[in-house]
Amino acid sequence: MTLSRLVFRSMRKNVKHYYLYFFALIFSVTLCFSFTTLHHNPTVVEALKESGTASAGFQSATYVLYFIVTFFVLYANHLFMKRRSKEMGLYQLIGMTKGLIVRLIALENIILFILAVAVGMVIGFFSSRLFAMILIKLLKLDLVIDLVFSSEAFIQSVIIFSILLLVILFQMTWMVYRVTLLSLFHASKKADERIKRFNFFQMAFGLIGLFLIVYGYYQSSVLFDMEKSHFKDLFLHMIVILASTIFGTFLFFRYSVSFIMNIFRASKKGHLKIRDVMAVTPIMHRMKGNAKSLTLITVLTGLAVGIMSLSYISYFSSATRAHQYSPYDYILLNDKGISFLDRLHQEGIEFEKDTYRVAEVKFDFQDLIGDFANQNLTFASESSMYVVPLSDFKQVSPDAQLNDGEAIVTSYQNMFSEIMPLEKGGDLSVRFNNEEEKVIIKEIQEEFMLSGTVTMASPLLVVTDTTFENISANQSPESFFNYQVGVNLVDNEDSPKAEEIYNELQEERKLVVNGQEYLPLSYEEEHHSYLSIYGTTIFITAFLGLAFLLTTGSILYFKQMSEAEMEKESYTILRKIGFSTSDLMKGIYAKQAFNFGVPLVIGLLHSYFAVKSGWFLFGTEMFTPLVVTMVLYVIMYAVFAVISTQYYKRIIKASL
Repeated sequence: MTLSRLVFRSMRKNVKHYYLYFFALIFSVTLCFSFTTLHHNPTVVEALKESGTASAGFQSATYVLYFIVTFFVLYANHLFMKRRSKEMGLYQLIGMTKGLIVRLIALENIILFILAVAVGMVIGFFSSRLFAMILIKLLKLDLVIDLVFSSEAFIQSVIIFSILLLVILFQMTWMVYRVTLLSLFHASKKADERIKRFNFFQMAFGLIGLFLIVYGYYQSSVLFDMEKSHFKDLFLHMIVILASTIFGTFLFFRYSVSFIMNIFRASKKGHLKIRDVMAVTPIMHRMKGNAKSLTLITVLTGLAVGIMSLSYISYFSSATRAHQYSPYDYILLNDKGISFLDRLHQEGIEFEKDTYRVAEVKFDFQDLIGDFANQNLTFASESSMYVVPLSDFKQVSPDAQLNDGEAIVTSYQNMFSEIMPLEKGGDLSVRFNNEEEKVIIKEIQEEFMLSGTVTMASPLLVVTDTTFENISANQSPESFFNYQVGVNLVDNEDSPKAEEIYNELQEERKLVVNGQEYLPLSYEEEHHSYLSIYGTTIFITAFLGLAFLLTTGSILYFKQMSEAEMEKESYTILRKIGFSTSDLMKGIYAKQAFNFGVPLVIGLLHSYFAVKSGWFLFGTEMFTPLVVTMVLYVIMYAVFAVISTQYYKRIIKASL
């Protein structure tokens, strides 16, 4: 028999093992090539030219995608080589040399890899337009996307995948030559580590694993809590959280699961049902033996969900952030650009306006944060805050009331409110015109009124009109901005014309304070700017998250395929003594729920506490983006679990 005929017969024999690996590889290539093609699409490049970091982000994400695909292919190839170890042993018994075996498997891999890459590139080319349309939709742009073939993307992909093929061939050759003939017949039954009998020390390590995970969660929950955390050691705290969580996860899979299963089995007092036999024992030993890979899968899941959630939080909060920086459709500072209002009248555009008188005071930041001042933190001895009178503030909060000596802190809704939540009732000393006055903080509100271009979305102080007049007296109008007009259109259909007029008056609207230029953007401009940044970010992270999901889900599935093959003899014995397929499948359902559910749940918990610790640094809403991302991951993991369960069912049916 010729080598080529032997190759094709071997591929037909192993097609039931290779099919998911083949399709997963195709999907990986599709993601990589479509992403690279998208990066070089002229329409997309033009749409993203305003974002200077978009190109670098795409380039970096491309390399991350290639790394993910490389890791996945190498790991999956390693698993399949272990499964075919007995086959390679039989080849040697019938007289084939290791060199001939290497050539046989190398030809299989080359054919399989070239087919997968070719099919993946074709699908990736056509799907790149779909992904481009999704990106443009996220950016809320009205553009027509053309299907463009990029020779640069093709050459780059061919080089990368050629290198990957060479690495796979080297890995395969090394695995064939390094093992003995006898070990080939037992390689498929080896786990990541050799399993020893459960003892007291392993029970102790299991408890330590649970403790480390809980400790990491607790530390992450107080990471930015100024009452319980020290910002000077923030980086060290992050390292401790990361190390305790990852090491705790390893100990959990290595010892805690066996510890829990031992307790469960002991509670049965020897009265185990077939479901318990099919589920508990494999979980105790298989999960324990594959602790390293399961830890990696769990960490990757948590990382992917966390990054995607934070990106979605940023994108989801883009409208709120734009409102914080431009609380009105259009903003005019001092007397700059007042002709904008006349132009709106001339064009027949109806609008409403609010006017604010503004002053500036000095204060000690530590007085504002009160109890937080004792956390060994260093703040500037003197800070500035803008002040508006109560009568002007009533334009956005008509029910607001103040007595003499009272004040309201408003525009306090960003990360400061999470890191340093203020409490009403505290005293604040403000300094102005060489005078000092103490006010009592009556309320803390969230309303934004002033342009963030000047205030940087920092808190504002609302005082009585009498106090404001005292503050603003003798302040030089040239030294700060003292007046703002906020304009809202009555009819949004007038927005295009109003935007055109607003942009025409850029030079006239520009405010210069102490040599610093301020040019407020309209709400639409601010919103578009945030969408451009966060839309690109969530698109890139979604790609990477999808690749991570494909990697982790496929590896779990491949492991279950291997375990099903190894346990086939046990199924045969159980079927012979009278157990039906449905009896055995009850245990398989429980086992698969545990094998897929536990890494997923632990990974989701990791991501939840990671996101919860600092979500406010990325946006203004956590719950919805986090839940949506987690639900998508649960659905995709459920698909892999169902596929693997069906594979077990086929193995059990064929065991007798």
